[in-house]
Amino acid sequence: MSYRVEEYLREREDGTSPYEEWFMGLDTVAAAKITIVKLKMELGSLSNVKWFGGIGEYRLDWGPGYRVYIAKDGERLIILLGGGTKKGQQKDIDKAESIWKEYKERKANQKKK
Repeated sequence: MSYRVEEYLREREDGTSPYEEWFMGLDTVAAAKITIVKLKMELGSLSNVKWFGGIGEYRLDWGPGYRVYIAKDGERLIILLGGGTKKGQQKDIDKAESIWKEYKERKANQKKK
């Protein structure tokens, strides 16, 4: 199964992407490896994802232990929530959970309109 993978864009602030903000701070090699992770997800490879509390943590066993935080919206859509490393894991998980909650609230409000 393939997936559509999209970055979450904030509405309340200025349309920024928490994932892009993290990604743009990576060095070239790390950015290339994370780009491959995204392509693997698009092709349906989620074997490196640990799911908990409605979000997933894609673990890249390289360098400082990069993590990409995602959530599934339906059967075919993956939302990129952010990223980090093993060192800042709990803080990054908390941030991803907050972003996912924001995403779900916004979607629920759009349905009401």
